[in-house]
Amino acid sequence: MSALPTLFVSHGSPLLAVEPGRTGPLLTALGRAVPRPREILVISPHWSTPAPRVGSLAQQRTIHDFGSFPRELYALGYPAPGAPALAARTAQLLRDAGLPAVTDDQWGLDHGAWVPLSYLYPDADIPVTQLSLQRHMRPEYQYRLGQTLAQLANEDVLIVASGSFTHNLHEVFRAPSEDRAEAPYLAEFVAWFTEHLAKMDLDALFDYRARAPHAERAHPTDEHLLPIYVAMGAADNALSQTHFDTGSTYGALRMDAFAFGSAAPSLAHVSRLAQ
Repeated sequence: MSALPTLFVSHGSPLLAVEPGRTGPLLTALGRAVPRPREILVISPHWSTPAPRVGSLAQQRTIHDFGSFPRELYALGYPAPGAPALAARTAQLLRDAGLPAVTDDQWGLDHGAWVPLSYLYPDADIPVTQLSLQRHMRPEYQYRLGQTLAQLANEDVLIVASGSFTHNLHEVFRAPSEDRAEAPYLAEFVAWFTEHLAKMDLDALFDYRARAPHAERAHPTDEHLLPIYVAMGAADNALSQTHFDTGSTYGALRMDAFAFGSAAPSLAHVSRLAQ
């Protein structure tokens, strides 16, 4: 059996949970196109710790880690089973690689995890656990961490890295409108990043903040982009990749998704399922 693909998905704003736009149907189609996993390991920028922690709850709890949003968001949940055995295995793989990883029974699924999962697997019937992000570490670290986790994809574990392809909240809050025109600089950043990603030019990608046009405007802080490096590193062949362009929301949040690996579904296949 070939390894499952690894995914990078943009979750943008918590409002994605009730405003699917183009992203929600794409994620649902992507979940249908990928071979059904036995378990899911999700990485979100909204759980950041100095060293890796892996959630070990037997039953997941939904964390509403946001404020001043519509009341309907707080009524939503994602009652998936937890995956404590996967948490223990993940922590052990990371310890074997020299990282001080531990399991954690205090966290659950934050909105960076449960919002995209609610579209990918709306029945919430696949065991899932969350791995914390080390937001202070550079892209090289995230890529190597992904490489450490790569063998999980051979064990029917779907690795879902959640973030946002661009993430300038200052611009969103300045003029919050879901259908606001996309800021022109985003196209230049996306074109640069996707060009180097297609070639897996790691030197350039690791140094994107110095080399990519408008990098610091696209990501004033880079925790929402760092998960893509985990997905790249965990893929059996990151040169085999599919880019799903679902445009932007609020003018500053690009909602692109990527599938990496030999088993990455084609754009045509996912597009058919999304219709």
